[in-house]
Amino acid sequence: MEVYGVTLASRLLLGTALYPSPAILAEAVRRSGAEVVTVSLRRESGTERAGQAFWSLIRDLGVRVLPNTAGCHSAREAITTAQMAREVFGTNWIKLEVIGNHDTLQPDVFGLVEAARALTTDGFEVFPYTTEDLVVGERLLDAGCRVLMPWGAPIGSGRGLNNLYGLRAMRAHFPDVPLVVDAGIGLPSQACQAMELGYDGILLNTAVAKAGDPARMAEAFANAIRAGREAFLAEPMPPRDMAEPSTPVLGMAFR
Repeated sequence: MEVYGVTLASRLLLGTALYPSPAILAEAVRRSGAEVVTVSLRRESGTERAGQAFWSLIRDLGVRVLPNTAGCHSAREAITTAQMAREVFGTNWIKLEVIGNHDTLQPDVFGLVEAARALTTDGFEVFPYTTEDLVVGERLLDAGCRVLMPWGAPIGSGRGLNNLYGLRAMRAHFPDVPLVVDAGIGLPSQACQAMELGYDGILLNTAVAKAGDPARMAEAFANAIRAGREAFLAEPMPPRDMAEPSTPVLGMAFR
């Protein structure tokens, strides 16, 4: 998968929140094979540097950091957080979140486009957490984004792909744009389903961090994502309404 000129061998992007311990987080990242992890600026304390042990752990894993603007509810707040994250992490990559609804954590697509345009103008390479709306996708691309990250379901819900029609339509409408399903994936089978639709990657956190064995679940997701991608490339057979015999009947004896 190639995003912003960077080629990634793994199509799994992994969040770093909610894990029972730093050691379990580290093992989950290793077993997932993920090369990109998302991190929140809120883990760092500007005065006491309380997050230094966490950043040291991330650096030791040798992965690329994708800072996010989690918890931001306005374009201005997201822009400020992104600028601070660039200073802390030394990267122009930013996962852009502008939340519009407190219950569903659905993106505020108007604020999202506004923030995306400002950040790309400022030199950021933006990974926008968005909906599967095609018009919003067009606006984000016009704003300078080169990847889209539609939700599968509300963050942390584990409900999988709520709108298969919309996600399938988005893949068809943007055939050359990297698309990553972000949020709502709860099971490896759901991640596999997204990859079978032709999506380029999966970003998840809660489904791994909250599992009984996070490291094993991370590896399960990696295997499912790999299987789904291979299935997509193999061009699956189309579904049929009626049965079709796998053994030819021509030439069979009959009375």
